[in-house]
Amino acid sequence: MTVKQKNVLLIVVDQWRGDTLKQLGHPVIQTPNIEALASEGVTFAKHYTQAVPCGPGRASMLTGLYMMTHRAVQNTIPLDARHTNIAKEVRKAGYQPALVGYTTTTPDPRETAAEDPRFKVLGADMEGWHPVGSWGLDKEAYFAWLSSQGFAVPKKPNDIWLPQDLTEADIGATAKPSMVPAHLSDTTWFTDRALEYLQGTENKPWFLHLGYYRPHPPFCAAAPYHEMYDPKDCPPPLRASSKDLEASQHPLLAYYLQSIERRRFFENGQGLGADMQEAEVRQMRATYYGLMSEVDHHIGRVFDYLKKTGQWDNTLIIFTSDHGEQLGDHHLLGKIGYFDQSFHIPMIVRDPNPEADATRGNIVRHFTETIDTMPTILNWLERPIPRTCDGHSLLPFVQTGIAPADWRTEVHYEYDFRNIYYSKPEDFLGLSMDQCALSVIQNDQYKYVHFAALPPLFFDLTTDPSQLHNVAQDPSYTLELLKMTQKMLDWKLSHADRTLTGYAASPAGLVSRL
Repeated sequence: MTVKQKNVLLIVVDQWRGDTLKQLGHPVIQTPNIEALASEGVTFAKHYTQAVPCGPGRASMLTGLYMMTHRAVQNTIPLDARHTNIAKEVRKAGYQPALVGYTTTTPDPRETAAEDPRFKVLGADMEGWHPVGSWGLDKEAYFAWLSSQGFAVPKKPNDIWLPQDLTEADIGATAKPSMVPAHLSDTTWFTDRALEYLQGTENKPWFLHLGYYRPHPPFCAAAPYHEMYDPKDCPPPLRASSKDLEASQHPLLAYYLQSIERRRFFENGQGLGADMQEAEVRQMRATYYGLMSEVDHHIGRVFDYLKKTGQWDNTLIIFTSDHGEQLGDHHLLGKIGYFDQSFHIPMIVRDPNPEADATRGNIVRHFTETIDTMPTILNWLERPIPRTCDGHSLLPFVQTGIAPADWRTEVHYEYDFRNIYYSKPEDFLGLSMDQCALSVIQNDQYKYVHFAALPPLFFDLTTDPSQLHNVAQDPSYTLELLKMTQKMLDWKLSHADRTLTGYAASPAGLVSRL
């Protein structure tokens, strides 16, 4: 049956690790609605974001560009207005793309007045979207809703994510539930906004970006999700035997191990994240998984609505995240550095068309990237993919199960750690701001990390999948390191900035002005 009305539901969760999916073998996670989606779609097991933290990762996802091109390298750095994005492109097809959540985008100051309040805080929305469930520039819309529901919002609103019955012993991860109840959680709020939007779409095609804040910190879950997982059942952290041994791997790692504090991840946090003992890490993971299960429950509400209203069979559904989370691995917290835990993210694509019936439930183990999100959606909508786009459509995997002959054999990602908002690595490392950058190329066997002004890293993933032993100075790996360096240079040359021309490829192979 030919799909007459084409809807798109793009679900973007925040800080969800790519290995935390049941179908990929996670030992404890319970996400039945996401598992059901995977059974009807395709899971991409080696899917990576191109940049962290939120702003750079989302910029790559929504523009289809590597960070070296869009250059929104930190959450507060503006995204150049010349770049197109998925919202702008689907408008050309008659959609009014709706946004629930956020894009963590600072606007181009050449296009927006400097006094615009979006320059003073995080959370502004990318150009082209129609916000229908934005919680404001500092969550004020959500807090106002809480008050309207009779909840006493504290003077410091973020205190709603403190654990109940707080004591002096609570300095980080805890088994206690949050002060805010589940029926008033931010996950509930975002879902309600999405359902309100869907109820108003009637019979016209729609495009919805449904964003969730979770499992982003603060790591404190509402009851009953706070006790859904036993910490003893949660995987232990993957790390060196001590933080000092871990720090010896690289100067950047040494910096983070002495600077990342618990308070950035827990409203009651005190002390360094690197000092968390295994029991506390396991408790943090139990809470993290609880936040995921809460998101899964509410995603199920949206799926139920689509099925009840007869829209399930004409809606493309994509489930993904902006970046991952270290979660105690390598003695780290957050989305930083060069480890897979920060860059490996989930990707599930469910195509309702009969052409995809033969691939349902498949797991793809080719390398895919977040820049593939935009071309996949445009391909499904039968819209031209801009020549400027660095990514490629995933539909061949979804509709045929066969990888294109020239599909990538490596994955690339970047990280800019200059002092902008969160930390001050320049003084510790003795670097200038523009030297605070790294680029990674990784295939099934090797991983090479190139720094602008620090020693490189090289990992043999066949013997050291945990990436605990740097062999960059080992003479026996010199040839392989050189090969990976050349591959990285080839990648950079072949993806040189094409956006300055302002032209894009048309379906006929001609070029047209953007």
